[in-house]
Amino acid sequence: MKKLIAITFVLFFFSCSEKLIKKPDDLIPKDQMVNILNDMAILNAAKNANESKLIENNIEPTNYIFEKYGIDSLQFVNSDNYYASLPREYEEIYKQVEELLDKEKERVAAEKETKDSLLQQSKLKNSPIKKRTLNKVKDTLP
Repeated sequence: MKKLIAITFVLFFFSCSEKLIKKPDDLIPKDQMVNILNDMAILNAAKNANESKLIENNIEPTNYIFEKYGIDSLQFVNSDNYYASLPREYEEIYKQVEELLDKEKERVAAEKETKDSLLQQSKLKNSPIKKRTLNKVKDTLP
């Protein structure tokens, strides 16, 4: 009975340490995977926001990204499945993607703020109300 328990324990121990998914030969490097997932998130957001522009320019987001990075869908799926089988690696990849998206969001917000302030200054400069008040002569009588 003790031998059976020991054998079961040893088999269980070795089965837990075994990787579930074999590392693909054409594995996409982790840093490139981060960039691919970042680009996919941005393009899918653009697709949801303004799909007509993508259709008008004949852009299919997923194919565009695969061409940009010189990969195919099978290579992407195999790499994604491999990284998904390693939870810590996968979590790290998605944290890096999230950081990149946050930086991009901050950059766009700062750019928008700058454009808005320049537009506001331009409107004030050309405002007819301001011109009228500048042309008025102050009354010198008390």
